[in-house]
Amino acid sequence: MSADAPAPAPGSPDATAELRKRIDTTKAHPARVYDVFLGGKDNYPADRDAAAMALVANPRGYLTVRHNRDFMRRAVTLAAKGGTRQFLDVGTGLPTQQNVHQIAQAVAPDSRVVYVDNDPVVLVHAQALLTSGPEGRTDYVEADLRDPAKILEAARRTLDFDRPIALVLAAVLHFIEDDEAYPIVKQLVDALPSGSHLVLSNVSSDLNPEQVGQVTKAFKERGFAMVRRSHAQVERFVTDNGLDMLDPGVVPVHRWRPERVIDLPEAKDPDAEFVAGLDKLDRTRYRDINDVTDADVSVYGVMARKP
Repeated sequence: MSADAPAPAPGSPDATAELRKRIDTTKAHPARVYDVFLGGKDNYPADRDAAAMALVANPRGYLTVRHNRDFMRRAVTLAAKGGTRQFLDVGTGLPTQQNVHQIAQAVAPDSRVVYVDNDPVVLVHAQALLTSGPEGRTDYVEADLRDPAKILEAARRTLDFDRPIALVLAAVLHFIEDDEAYPIVKQLVDALPSGSHLVLSNVSSDLNPEQVGQVTKAFKERGFAMVRRSHAQVERFVTDNGLDMLDPGVVPVHRWRPERVIDLPEAKDPDAEFVAGLDKLDRTRYRDINDVTDADVSVYGVMARKP
């Protein structure tokens, strides 16, 4: 495309083709590795290799990914049932399971959701996210979490910042160092009106540190590093911003208001003989996550309210 040519319209075949050119399938990507453990199909051999290596380091690590996703579902549901009708989801990831708009609009069909991501893989699949019910609305913003001003400006096209908003930062801050992460969250939270919520999760440094260290080392060798944070460091995202923590506070995600759940369709009444014939990685999609223990989960979750 020449410098003078107009940019292709979002969602058009030309725009999708341009996005696909930006995708490097030879290197593992966090969103696609996450997608592997959530039973998705938008991943490549490099991503499966990284996921398999993580499984070697921590054979039950898939429980962390799936419980993190279910923590997000429970928190968004709680916000929606409490009257929140606006959601800003930064670091959206791939549309593997129920997304924020589907969760929120199941409670309140008029909910509005803005998704934010800078990953071309996610952008290619943005149309799958933008399928709001007729009463609600969704929008998608291509932006980096490191540019909160751009995120806020774009989100105002869809969200009313005079009404409460739930800011969702699920499993995204651990890709940003402390000197940027805390100011970013402050800038985003400062823009939210009273009655808004923060939903946040982050890989821990003090839950199962040996196994988590092996997993993060495997990921680093494949091109992406994670900033593990302690309980106190995660709590800072709440206390530094004057937010009120909802019970039970900062806890491993499987302990945040737990409920029995079948999170993947494959995990319901799987055929034992069929599952036995799969490789170890694919078998994880058929596992029940309700047998989780504290030794299995290495992500902290928290939800807080802006007074």
